[in-house]
Amino acid sequence: MRLLAPAEAQSKRLNLRDRCAGIECSSTGSDFENVALLYKLVRKIFPETYTKRLRLNLSPLIRIHWENAYPRAYVTRKLGRSAEKALNTQSVYYGPFRSHAVADRFLNDALDLFKSRRCTFELNPDPAFPGCIYSEMKMCLAPCFKGCTDEEYFSEMRRVQDFLDTRGESLISEISAQRDKASTDLEFENAAALHTRVEKVKTVARECDEIIRRIDRLDALIVQPSASAEHNSVAVFRFAGGQIVGPIEFSVLGMAHAQQAGSSSFYAQPLMVQPVPLEPSAEVIVAEAPKPEVRLREVVESLQPSGKISVASQAEQLAILKRWYYKSNRVGEIFFRDTDADWPWRRILNGVSRVFVGRGQKLEPQRTQSDAKEEPSHS
Repeated sequence: MRLLAPAEAQSKRLNLRDRCAGIECSSTGSDFENVALLYKLVRKIFPETYTKRLRLNLSPLIRIHWENAYPRAYVTRKLGRSAEKALNTQSVYYGPFRSHAVADRFLNDALDLFKSRRCTFELNPDPAFPGCIYSEMKMCLAPCFKGCTDEEYFSEMRRVQDFLDTRGESLISEISAQRDKASTDLEFENAAALHTRVEKVKTVARECDEIIRRIDRLDALIVQPSASAEHNSVAVFRFAGGQIVGPIEFSVLGMAHAQQAGSSSFYAQPLMVQPVPLEPSAEVIVAEAPKPEVRLREVVESLQPSGKISVASQAEQLAILKRWYYKSNRVGEIFFRDTDADWPWRRILNGVSRVFVGRGQKLEPQRTQSDAKEEPSHS
């Protein structure tokens, strides 16, 4: 109404009544779906300015720069071209983090557990080089003055990558084994020190949000409310191959849902009604409906990335996922698949049920006085 109603006399407000020939709209069931659709449209219509229009801030990531002669880990917002070849010992990326400060803090705490370099300049190893504070504190292997062999330094960097790949489990297992051995050898003081170190590693690992994973292996399923008219389905998205795929409608027919607030029934779910023969003697063959898990597997299988996309598009769609994930009033649920593991199907079905039951229970935004002023009055 504000843009298309007859313009008020001498008003300086933007009015498109004389310019707009028609309106095209698409129904979306959630803010996530709305932003994903808006990204595709604005990117197509405004290829030069779409990032500013959408206010896309690229996600903070941790990069291990393997192309360097003496690789190091650092925080960046740029997803380099080598990310497409991450499995070939090229640079690897981890994220997305909530903010640059959070990524810096986590990386600093993680590197305290290892002896990799943190300096930013190119190294030209020279035994006469005095080193830095980290080498003095024995917190770096000091490749700058040949304090270690190249093989030893690369081995340490592989331990850093294993730590990030496994979200700390590799180092916890390594130190736990040393602790158990020390305890078996009756070296109790050493075992106590190692136990304290295990607890420190666990504390650092807990700083990592569930979404923070190796980018080239990030595979997630996002369940959102659906805009479908029949209200018996949810919308399922998938983030894989650096892109958002979907949505696909997933029917909740035949699923039992938890009791809703204010409901007197134990279950609140649509039912799959079986046909009943009119005559007892009539034989009716009813095909058994596929189980929800079977249908869910089919939906996930159909959500496949459409080939390779540009690195810029990967970074932008990752930013959209990160923006939704860290929202304080996030709607919907997300589930991750670990490398060489299957999806947590039972957990996903429970999440589908929660998203469906929660439909329409969001409070309407309170109208402010300024909103009331902008809305035209009708007599």
